[in-house]
Amino acid sequence: MPRDLSLNPVAERVAALNARYKHHAATSVLEHALKDADLGQVALVSSFGAESVVLLHLVSVIAPETPVLFVDTRMLFQETLDYQRELAEKLHLCDVRTIRAAQPRVAFEDPDGTLHQFNTDACCAVRKIEPLERALAPFDGWITGRKRFQGATRESVEFFEAEGDLRIKVNPLAHWGREDLEDYMINNRLPRHPLVAKGYPSIGCAPCTSPVKEGEDPRAGRWRNSQKTECGIHFINGRATRTPKESAA
Repeated sequence: MPRDLSLNPVAERVAALNARYKHHAATSVLEHALKDADLGQVALVSSFGAESVVLLHLVSVIAPETPVLFVDTRMLFQETLDYQRELAEKLHLCDVRTIRAAQPRVAFEDPDGTLHQFNTDACCAVRKIEPLERALAPFDGWITGRKRFQGATRESVEFFEAEGDLRIKVNPLAHWGREDLEDYMINNRLPRHPLVAKGYPSIGCAPCTSPVKEGEDPRAGRWRNSQKTECGIHFINGRATRTPKESAA
């Protein structure tokens, strides 16, 4: 009989999970945590971006029945859409769900498609955060590809995080470095996102993503020349991460 997770607050379950899997590797976290009663039903949320193939491959091998949620903001690079279809077929992902904002909502908030030019937070909210929140409603947790090396707002990421009192966020690759990702992709002969070779180590929507120069933070091309560092779907201990970017130095 399924356990009633409402009897145990999210924060308590997160603490228990982090203690239980403290010394586990990424594969062990996925293998065991996905069956852990303290976690419940989970989905993988993937942008099918520069590093997404690693986690998608791990999940396809360990728990191929896991639902994969892909948010199509209708502002993505065509390369991302093509890559998503390629990976879904190559990895035999059997439950990929493409999530989009309701068109009446987009038409009301962004009738001419220029919202991103003057209010990126509002654009992310209507095109990404709101539709993803609806898609995640049936789940107790979700798997992300967040890693500590990705910047100041992620340097203390743990395997499990509380997303307020709603659900648990699982970060199996939290302790992986860039070299670990590269080695995994090479050893498993996984296809790379075509924009990586063109200088895009982090890939979001086309209007808000630019190439990154050598020596810059990998996420420097996301919302360049702004204080924005996250789209808003990621929270730490229930709080949106809204800290200024580190300087290129």
